[in-house]
This record gives sequence, structure tokens and C-alpha cells, in this order.
Amino acid sequence: MELISLLKSMIDERASDIFVIAGQPMTFEANGRFKRVGSNPLMPADTKEVVKSIYELADRDFRIMEDNVNHDEDFSFAIAGVGRFRANVFRQRGSMSAIVRVIPFGLPDPVEYGIPESVLGLSRLSKGLVLVTGPAGSGKTTTLTCIIDRLNHERVGHIITMEDPIEYVHQHGSCIVTQREIPTDVATYGEALRSALRQAPDVILLGELRDSETTATAMTAAETAQLLFSTLHTTSAAGTVDRIIDTFPAVQQQQIRIQLSLVLQAIVCQQLVPTVDDRVVPVFEIMKTNPAVRNLIRERKTHQIDSVIAAGSREGMRTMDQSLFDLTKEGRITPETALRYSNHEEALRHRLEMEKLL
Repeated sequence: MELISLLKSMIDERASDIFVIAGQPMTFEANGRFKRVGSNPLMPADTKEVVKSIYELADRDFRIMEDNVNHDEDFSFAIAGVGRFRANVFRQRGSMSAIVRVIPFGLPDPVEYGIPESVLGLSRLSKGLVLVTGPAGSGKTTTLTCIIDRLNHERVGHIITMEDPIEYVHQHGSCIVTQREIPTDVATYGEALRSALRQAPDVILLGELRDSETTATAMTAAETAQLLFSTLHTTSAAGTVDRIIDTFPAVQQQQIRIQLSLVLQAIVCQQLVPTVDDRVVPVFEIMKTNPAVRNLIRERKTHQIDSVIAAGSREGMRTMDQSLFDLTKEGRITPETALRYSNHEEALRHRLEMEKLL
């Protein structure tokens, strides 16, 4: 099948990813399930041809991969009238492989994607650090795109995004939106962030906190009246705080605790969970940094953060296990699924049993 036709089919199937891997047929992932295209496994020569076609569509130099200059590359490309795509090209067992993600034209609808108002409302913050975390492919980019889009239409200011690669393209609304791609427009996140601080930003979207230097710069930016959004691959609010602090040497950690407790505004953790009707639903843990949370961060008592979140429903907070429990009670996911994706399995099991849901 011609690559453009394949990518069109991918969108028609509402697929999220296509896998080009030697030894198996071309494969879609849609709603958490795999669908194979045909039955013939791809040979190394086949995957090389597909990868070459991807480079041609993206107008990139295929020799970079063919000559082993790079062992992997991450880039985005667009096909007029079809959509935008993000490709990760790499080698495995000596053959070329690729995973292509669909990025539909236009911006995502937060209602369609199940993003709650308590998350979208973070756009009303004026400064500080907001983190959206979760495993790869859990929808962090979609959530941040929806927040940035709301900012772009409800406020006036300069929004700067730094992404690797750019997925969704924002048009200028009531804000001016500058989007920089790593490494096409600027070499690294750290360099992009340092540069952004000289570009009169009001809101900064930093694709990922990858190292202590970038994290330190991000926290400093959040201290100086900027609202800064970023991501981490963590699965709980408490774990996110610990991950940030552990990035730094021991001698700096108390200072970082104090700084983080002052600049952190919220942590949103999310994951995609399969439903009873073979779809997926986003599930959120939402922590807003009130005085109790700030105190726990400063005093090295992050293990108690879950209790504060559980008691903070009036402030729009909820734990991951509370969200999973509610979906189980609504009949949208099975109790077994809830337990598999929970942060505290035994505590959730007990609650499900008390409610006679298990």
C-alpha cells in the first residue's frame, strides 16, 4: 500500500500510531488495540523503503539514517488535506524501523478528549510552575495543547512553546504564539529556555524537564512572574516532586525543596485506561499546591501528599485512585482494570469491596 494511502487509512481508523517493524506486518494502534495491515511480515528491505518514503514526505535527507550518521531521529511532517504526523525512525536488529503518530489538523477538543475543567482552569494562573505528567503516549501533549489554546483566546500576552517535535500548530489568537522546534530551530531545551527569557514571555511551554540545569532554569523563570508548563514521565504527584528533587545533588536538595514549594502551582498526572466498550479514557490525578502541600514539600514529607489531595476535593483535587474508583462506579471500566492502573492497589481493592464493586 502506498504510504500516503496508508496514512489516510490510519486517520479513517482513528489510529494513534503505526508501527513499521521488520518481522511483522504493518500495524496500527487504535483505542489500545493493534490491527495488522495484511498478513505478510515486513522484511528489512521493506521497512527501509517505507522509512525512505517517510523522509521524502518530510523533505528530509535520508542519507542521515542510511549512512548511520544518526541511529534515530524524531521529526514531524504534514500532508496537505490529510494531517500532520510525528515520526520516530530508529534501527533495531540492524534494520530500519519507524513509529508514526497521527496529529490531526486543527486543535483537540477538550470535551472529546475528556479533559476536565479543573485541569483546563489552570490557564487562569498568572505565574508559577505547572507540570503535566504520565507515561509516554498518555495524552500529556493533548492536555497541554488544550490549556495553551484556552490561554491563547482568554488572555493577552506572548506564549512561547519549545517542543521536540512540534505536534499541534497554534494560530495567533488574543496572544502572540511563538513555537520553536528542538533541534530544528534551537539545539536544546536548555538553550531554548534561556533564550526565551529574553523574548518577553508571559507563558512558556517547555516540552520536558530533561536535566537538573533545565529544571533549575525553569523554576527560576517561574519565580520571575512567568507561567511555565512542562512535563515529566512520572505517575503520581508525590513521585513527581521526588523526581525533581532527586535530579539535583544532595547538597542542593533542601534549597530546591524550598524553591519548588514556592513556585509549584499544580501537578496533573494522567494515564489512558481501557474501557468496557474497547475504547480508552483519560484518568487524572490533580494536585493544587495549597499551604499544606507546600509545607510537606519543604519538610520532606512527600509521602503524605496523597492524603492532602484526597481531602482537597473542594479545591478541585483528586487522587488517581479516586478517579479510577469513580469510573468503576459509573461502569465505564472494570474493577480489575482499576486495580491494574492504581497507585495504591490494596487500598483501592478495599474500597471497591466495601462498595460491593469487586
